[in-house]
Amino acid sequence: MPIETSDLEYQNRILPGVSRTFALTIPALPDWLRVVVGNAYLLCRIADTVEDDPGLPVEEKRRFLRRFARVVEGREPAAAFAAELSARLSPGASHAERDLVANTARVVRIVHAFEAPERAAIERCVRVMTEGMARFQPEGGARGLETLSELDSYCYCVAGVVGEMLTELFCLRIAELAPRREELRRLALSFGEGLQMTNILKDVWEDHARGACWLPRAVFAQRGCALESLAPGQAGFKEGMEYLIGIARWHLERALDYTLLIPGREEGIRRFCLWALGLAVLTLGNLRARLGYSAGAQVKISRRAVRATVWATALLVRSDGALRLLFRWAARRLPPPVAPPERVTRPAWTMEPLGG
Repeated sequence: MPIETSDLEYQNRILPGVSRTFALTIPALPDWLRVVVGNAYLLCRIADTVEDDPGLPVEEKRRFLRRFARVVEGREPAAAFAAELSARLSPGASHAERDLVANTARVVRIVHAFEAPERAAIERCVRVMTEGMARFQPEGGARGLETLSELDSYCYCVAGVVGEMLTELFCLRIAELAPRREELRRLALSFGEGLQMTNILKDVWEDHARGACWLPRAVFAQRGCALESLAPGQAGFKEGMEYLIGIARWHLERALDYTLLIPGREEGIRRFCLWALGLAVLTLGNLRARLGYSAGAQVKISRRAVRATVWATALLVRSDGALRLLFRWAARRLPPPVAPPERVTRPAWTMEPLGG
């Protein structure tokens, strides 16, 4: 089934409104991948909009998330879902988010036009993500997750599964990656967790203000910090953040390993990965330098740093050795890498067969 031109035009138009980062990175991808990844991102962004809405009750969020998975699979009409969710979004939802939700049917029509293996990879990603978001909905305030293991599971559901999906998409078209599929999948879990941990650490105070917290309680309790009464500048909070930044760095080192497994001639895919990786490392550096921060804007990367990241990685994209040196330089402000206590794995309930 061909993709309708108007739907594709909409997808290209809405992307910069819902993510400046992905509006930068997705166009770096080769033509055969750009439309598929852009569509997958918008589907995930609709799920994010439900998860992050401060006004939707927990049970209503769970219903919308699980319905959305059925919509993407073609088992429920997109128009009815979009109309009902649009009517329930909080006033705080951005214009772009409202626009995207209202046009759910356009985005879903595109995924239904993809080849079967591509569609299957995206549908599985959305299914695991929405179920994970539903299961991890916070109840009873911003108490955080119980343990680091729970944080691993949450990060898998909202980010690691995206890495698995991208790995499937890459392997479908790049034959020489097929023998390394399992290694790539394993490293993709760390890639996703490193990026998601960076977002969680950056957005602690914004999440806390809307009654959510994804930090592991046990890590902070060991340092005398109760997440329920969190305040900027607490000594225990800074110590816990330092520890988690070290773990995030460890994951991002695995993300670099993932990126360097992509053949050097696939410059677009490498740039896509390197830009996300580089921006995460720089964000962690800002966090480490300002552990007493009270808003994500205080640790935001400057436009100059973004431009420098894009320029440097584009220049060195084919050189594995130079990229490792660049990573080491960019991570110079970070604490030493801390290997997580447990190996990152997929939660048991997600153990359905992957492609390949």
